[in-house]
Amino acid sequence: GNDRAMTSLGVMYETGYGVEHDYGKAEEWYRKAADLGDAGAMTNLGYMYSHGSGVEQDYAEAVEWYRKAVELGYARAMTNLGYMYMNGYGVEQDYAKAVEWYYKAAEQEHQKALYVLRAMSEKGDDCAAHWYRKATARKDQILQHVLDKLGKQGPIKNATDHQPRTI
Repeated sequence: GNDRAMTSLGVMYETGYGVEHDYGKAEEWYRKAADLGDAGAMTNLGYMYSHGSGVEQDYAEAVEWYRKAVELGYARAMTNLGYMYMNGYGVEQDYAKAVEWYYKAAEQEHQKALYVLRAMSEKGDDCAAHWYRKATARKDQILQHVLDKLGKQGPIKNATDHQPRTI
C-alpha cells in the first residue's frame, strides 16, 4: 500500500474531513502507514497518545512514536519531542535536550521550532538564544548563497537583529 495515502486517510478520520470523524480508524490507518515507515504517521500517533485523542493518554508511548519519526529525520517529530522534554512528559524533564531537539528541527526550517527558540531567547534564555542565532545564521547563509547564484547582491541582515532584510 501507499503509506502517504494511508496517513492522509488517518488525517481525514482524525479531523472528520470528508468522512465521519473516527479516532479508531485514524489510529488504524496511522499504524498501517507507520508500519511502512511513514514518519508523518508515526508523529500523528505520537500526537494522539500525547493528547489522549481517541486513545488513552500515554506520554511514554507518545515519546516512542516521536523517537521513531526522529530517527527518520522528521522535523515535526523533533519539535514535538522537544516539547516533551521541556515539560517532562513521558521523559525526565531536560531543558537542554528540549532546546537541542528544537534546534535540530529549526535546522530544517521547521517554523514552530524557530518560533519556540526565538520566544525562549527573548525571555533571556542564553542557551536557546545561542541555538536560535545559529539556526537563523545558517538560514541567512543559505539564502545569501541562493541570491548570489541568482546574481542579486542584496545585504542580508542577521535574523536576530530584527531589522528588515533587503533583497
